[in-house]
Amino acid sequence: MSQTSRTDALTATDAWFLRNGLSYFVPERRAAVRRALQPRRLVPFVAVTVLVAAAAGIGLALFAESRSLAPSVMLTVAIVAALWYGLTALNARPIVTWALSQTFGSLRVLLPMMSRALPLLLLFITFLFINAEVWQVTSRQDGGELWLVALLFSVLAVAFLFVRLPEEVDRTDDHVDDAFLLEACAGTPLEQSCRELVDDPESDPAAYAQVTGYEFGNLVLVLVVIQVVQVLLLAVTVFLFFLVFGGLIMTNDVVESWIGEGPHAWRYLPNLTVELVQVSIFLAAFSGLYLTVSTVTDETYRAQFFSRLQQQMERAVGVRAVYLALRDREGRTSGPAPS
Repeated sequence: MSQTSRTDALTATDAWFLRNGLSYFVPERRAAVRRALQPRRLVPFVAVTVLVAAAAGIGLALFAESRSLAPSVMLTVAIVAALWYGLTALNARPIVTWALSQTFGSLRVLLPMMSRALPLLLLFITFLFINAEVWQVTSRQDGGELWLVALLFSVLAVAFLFVRLPEEVDRTDDHVDDAFLLEACAGTPLEQSCRELVDDPESDPAAYAQVTGYEFGNLVLVLVVIQVVQVLLLAVTVFLFFLVFGGLIMTNDVVESWIGEGPHAWRYLPNLTVELVQVSIFLAAFSGLYLTVSTVTDETYRAQFFSRLQQQMERAVGVRAVYLALRDREGRTSGPAPS
């Protein structure tokens, strides 16, 4: 393959990486991320975020005369700012977009797998729902406190994913050989280059297979986004279920006997009370944490879930190995390639 053909193949592969949610596999994108994480850019952003979060939290707390709003608003602003910085400065938008398309494109398969945990969860949470103590606790929380609890459950769930899912990604590059690379590169811009490298006794593209650094984080982020979206959809389902269920059976006199005061009911839907919404939010947030832990630790679900994504991750690993081998060859031919 001529140098021009190799350059064309590498350029086409960069575009292929971006289309498949692998933006950190492109050297120029990784360089941009490194620059965005340098202290001279990150520290001012963090400082501005802290100031805006503090101003918003304190301002809303004073306006609403509710001190509990301050920490919940501050944490919300910090999370939103971090997500915005990740999607823009850290070039995570292609990763998240591709992961979302994969999630919503395969809901018919993924949701039945996730729903394996629902029956036991609903059985357990239903007993909490008809428990007076749960209603007493949630009814005495204002909006800020309840939102802070929901954020706490959400942060714990995402943190758990970032701890467990790298184990799955780490297995992807354990058994890479020539046959693996040929299968992974089939139908990609590197199909021809892969065959030439495999046939060349002086080349060893499999030696480039180990995924580390930003590229490893790219694959982990894809799994996290897919898992978070699934859990969020099921948590919303739990929330709606308890709204309907509570609206049917939780009459105002029962709620009043539990919380010690009359519930705040809607005019046209007397059984749909503020207290019912609070309990439903609390239990839905708890369900999200429970579903996150149970699905990732359940061996049957893990086998089914990761078997669907394994092929795509293996393809990414194989194409990356050939891509790096080809860049290395081009660098030896025409000088150093950009890092």
